[in-house]
Amino acid sequence: MSGGAGAGPLRRLVVLRHAKSAWPEGVPDELRPLAARGRRDAPAAGRALAVSGCLPDLAVCSTAVRTRQTWELAAGQWSTPPPVRYDSRVYAAGVPELMEVVRGVPAEVETLLLVGHNPGLEELVLELAGDGLDDTLEQVRTKFPTAAIAVLAWHGTEWPALGPRTALLTELTVARGRKG
Repeated sequence: MSGGAGAGPLRRLVVLRHAKSAWPEGVPDELRPLAARGRRDAPAAGRALAVSGCLPDLAVCSTAVRTRQTWELAAGQWSTPPPVRYDSRVYAAGVPELMEVVRGVPAEVETLLLVGHNPGLEELVLELAGDGLDDTLEQVRTKFPTAAIAVLAWHGTEWPALGPRTALLTELTVARGRKG
């Protein structure tokens, strides 16, 4: 089933992998900050979402430092950022945990931004996408790099209706900021 089938309003799940992180010695994984490249790429992700018209009604973000920083820098590019929920279930989550988070989103949210980590996000995109425009699915299968943005579109009245292969992968962008 593609994102065009089904009943209800058009909904979008926007999946953003955190920007490039640093690996400081002795710092636990959840506390790793963004690297210099990540601090350039995260605002570029925010600009890419604004240009594509994929600004969310709600953001759900992992509690890890690098995802929180990615969210803050991306959302800083918008005149009115949406509310954000920091959810520890998104950190190191697999598809079942991510789906539990997504299915708990209120029905009035039509565009949800999920900010998290690989491999869970890549696996989630591949699980939900029944099809993709152009070669987007093949690109995700090859690599879902840091600061990658996948947009999954589907029709439904509530988020619990989103399931395997019910969405269309409409867009895949890898945000990169410029040095200097």
